[in-house]
Amino acid sequence: MERIVVYPGTFDPVTNGHIDLIKRALRLFDKVVVAVGRNPAKAPLFSIKERLQMVRDSLIDFNDRVEVEAFDSLLVDFVRKKGAMAILRGLRAVSDFEFELQRAIMNRKLDRSIETIFLMTGFRWIYISSTIVKEAAQFGGNLDGLVPPHVEEALKKKFER
Repeated sequence: MERIVVYPGTFDPVTNGHIDLIKRALRLFDKVVVAVGRNPAKAPLFSIKERLQMVRDSLIDFNDRVEVEAFDSLLVDFVRKKGAMAILRGLRAVSDFEFELQRAIMNRKLDRSIETIFLMTGFRWIYISSTIVKEAAQFGGNLDGLVPPHVEEALKKKFER
């Protein structure tokens, strides 16, 4: 049986921290499904189509083991649909844990057969978030090493003045 994990997020934009987590998850699972969410509570900078393409372009070397797909349903329903056994979440700090624990407990209540796996973000990426990256990009900050080059270019285009 193939071991599949779903890594959900808005990925607005995908960062090197996200990519690192996906690569590390591939050591534990046969396949990672990156679930790019359409979250109505957020106003993303990039369209769903742009986010999907940025994630796909970032993981092109892993096409045989990584699937990238949009979703706008209950996460546990999407996980079941993909035949996955777990949800992957990254943790940067204690504040992440509190938020993620709440979500994990709710997902567990909705479907006890789906596990949530927490991976600590690599120390190199512990301070990076999509929000911080967008703020830096908006004001012309140096994004070198924070996001893949194609994502950096897309951010620069979005914030051209």
